[in-house]
Amino acid sequence: MNTKRLLRRPEVEQFTGLSRSSIYARMSRNEFPKPIALGGRLVAWDEADIQQWIADRIEASKQFNKTA
Repeated sequence: MNTKRLLRRPEVEQFTGLSRSSIYARMSRNEFPKPIALGGRLVAWDEADIQQWIADRIEASKQFNKTA
């Protein structure tokens, strides 16, 4: 069974090193995964989406360093 894990905002901040305001600013520019609504004001992010976002940032950094 493939289990999905949901991360709350403090965990997302810890994983990414981003502040709350940075996360929401990037989301508004479509530069960060959108959260999943869990009910009311409760939201969480798919851990796989956050891991992919981090991997994409690492790859982009490598590409930038090759051209710099």
